[in-house]
Amino acid sequence: MPGRLLKYLGLFALLALPVLAALLLMSRKPDGLHFRAVPFAELPGWQQDDIAGALPALRKSCDSMKKQPASRGLPGARVGGTMGDWAEVCDTILGLSATDDVRGFFEAEFQPLEVRLGGEAMGMFTGYYETLLKGSEVQSTRYHVPLHVKPPELVSVDLGAFRSDLKGRRIAGLVKGDRLVPFADREAIASGALAGRDLELLWVDDPVDAFFLHIQGSGRVLMEDGRLVRVGYAGQNGHAYTAIGRQLIAEGEVPREQMSMQAIRTWLSENPDRAEELLNTNASYVFFRLLEDGDGPFGSANVALTAGRSLAVDRSHLALHVPIWLSATYPDPLSREAEPLPLNRLMVAQDTGGAIRGEIRGDVFWGFGDEAEEIAGRMANRGRYWLLLPKPLAARVLEGQKGG
Repeated sequence: MPGRLLKYLGLFALLALPVLAALLLMSRKPDGLHFRAVPFAELPGWQQDDIAGALPALRKSCDSMKKQPASRGLPGARVGGTMGDWAEVCDTILGLSATDDVRGFFEAEFQPLEVRLGGEAMGMFTGYYETLLKGSEVQSTRYHVPLHVKPPELVSVDLGAFRSDLKGRRIAGLVKGDRLVPFADREAIASGALAGRDLELLWVDDPVDAFFLHIQGSGRVLMEDGRLVRVGYAGQNGHAYTAIGRQLIAEGEVPREQMSMQAIRTWLSENPDRAEELLNTNASYVFFRLLEDGDGPFGSANVALTAGRSLAVDRSHLALHVPIWLSATYPDPLSREAEPLPLNRLMVAQDTGGAIRGEIRGDVFWGFGDEAEEIAGRMANRGRYWLLLPKPLAARVLEGQKGG
């Protein structure tokens, strides 16, 4: 934990009671949230998925969990239990290969829990990807849009450290005197609030590309000298995420049924005089860091993401590292007129996102490249999911539900 954060935790606890009260109302478990044990036979497409395809994602999460104290809870909601609850199954997962009976292992050791909210099992699932930008280490007429590193004075607070019912909630800001105050928003930063402080990580050539990098959270930058560097999420300014697509729908600029990332890009290209104003309606601003070469960008679970197998969730309701069976659909990348394709797949909760809010809500990581961008940019599909928990943990969750 950063020294600056330690310094101000006590101060924050005394001064932020109104904020804590408001967030408590936001994070309170709805009366309708319900888990139901079901057999694997009820999972749509369970026998058709290449279950072993999820092993890389599962191994990354298990490797991370095995390094933590057994008594520590999984990041996010308490439904995930503790690291110790996963020790035995993770030992097995770390020793499995693609030729082993991974499906049989899950059927023997895990219990699927259907997730419902107020009797409703369906929710919304979107997609994200690793984007490509063009950039330089030096500002110029062409490369004029900065990607910033996290300012040292920005304080990020895990509210779950203060109260267990706020687990999964965070707030960020700036300490002034004896108060925690909001940090600069997107408009202020775009107007130069951080200028002259040597906080620019890189410079890129397109403000729209930079904006979508903020939404995706990670990307690759093709440098002037031909190098390809990776950048990843390092922090956020604490302001709430606002979907600019929703703004365009509200203003009648884009029909709801036609909304997609591609539609937003088209509108911005056709309305350059209004583009900056629209982008600034999203006050949220993301800071970045350079990533080492590896097999994927890192998610909030601090493990490298796996294309097609990592899922971003709302960790105020779910826990990171938990396997999830997802049943939804996704856009056909080869035709924008084609019917959606079925998506029945074993996923792992390994990331979060500012726009990912709700009990039955998820964001599928599709990887890097044109196909990933095409799918992620158009994906806003209905679906449902089941948590796959080790049997003893699942039994405790169901028992606690009876008592709660």
